[in-house]
Amino acid sequence: MSNLLVTGANGKLGRHVVSLLLETGKDHIIAASRDTAKLADLAAKGAETRRADFDDPASLAAAFKGADRVLIISTDALGSGQRLKQHLNAVKAAAEADAEIVYTSMPKPDGSAVIFAPDHLGTEKAVIASGRPYTILRDAWYQENLLMNLPGAFASGTLYTSAGEGRQAHVSHADVARSAAAALSKPSTNEILTLTGPERLTTKQIAALASEIIGKPLAVVGLTDEQLASGMKAAGVPKAIIPMLVSFDTNTRQGGFDILTGDVEKLTGLKPETLRAFFEANKASF
Repeated sequence: MSNLLVTGANGKLGRHVVSLLLETGKDHIIAASRDTAKLADLAAKGAETRRADFDDPASLAAAFKGADRVLIISTDALGSGQRLKQHLNAVKAAAEADAEIVYTSMPKPDGSAVIFAPDHLGTEKAVIASGRPYTILRDAWYQENLLMNLPGAFASGTLYTSAGEGRQAHVSHADVARSAAAALSKPSTNEILTLTGPERLTTKQIAALASEIIGKPLAVVGLTDEQLASGMKAAGVPKAIIPMLVSFDTNTRQGGFDILTGDVEKLTGLKPETLRAFFEANKASF
């Protein structure tokens, strides 16, 4: 029996991974979060809970003590340099605890146009330099992320994008959780894996598929990055996140997400869920 620790256990991905690990009953599961009071339900299911604050290295050292393998789920801090600093704190604590490291990254962080890609690249380098066995999981964009803009686009009948003919292979949240649980459950062998869905689609193809399944028309209008940013500002999107959102389309257009692998099936033994299945299961959201 191994001691498996999951950071960010109060988040959607962390909770899902902890639940999957508890279902197997094979290992001792440690759910770590800044606020352990929010983990009471996981504790009731058999997880040990520990406080782990990525901004508090002492809490990480205490939390990771005795862990055989640690899943470091990337944070969403937006402050300049804060995310990377948090990640480096966690990597250092895991290495000092002699734990193996599983880290959730993003596709092709080296040279990516996504504004927080350097945080992931820097963390990957730190994980590798730690000398500890590791598995890096580069997660494609979640299918669920499409729920942030497609319902509004269907409401207006128009989807604005600067992604051009760039393609993505969106992956389901469930497939990422299953993959992370599987990676954490076995010894790490210094691998970098990319978790993708089963097909690469352009924004126009995604819109057409959604339109077919939802039964509503959706026009796709191509813009420049500057036009897209201006439109977001006019629509009331918070100024602080506009550059990040635009950078997703920029990276798509430049081919930064154009990657397809069989790594989900390699880890889980199951084929990844299709985008068609996702839209069919979420029709009510549109």
